[in-house]
Amino acid sequence: MIVININDNESIDRALKRFKKKFERTGVLKELRARTHFEKPSIARRSERIRAAYRQQMQQLEQL
Repeated sequence: MIVININDNESIDRALKRFKKKFERTGVLKELRARTHFEKPSIARRSERIRAAYRQQMQQLEQL
C-alpha cells in the first residue's frame, strides 16, 4: 500500500502528484497491462530486443 504524508502547508495537487509518481514507480499498471493478454516468451524476447535496439539507436543519435 502506498502511503503519502501530507504536510500542513502542502496543497492537494502537490500531494496527488507525489502519489502518482510513487504509484508509477511500483509498476502496478505495467504488470496489469501485461497480464491482460498472454504473450509467448519467444515473442516477448523478440519485442524486448527490438526495443533495446531502438533505445541504443536513439542514444547513438544523441551522442552525435
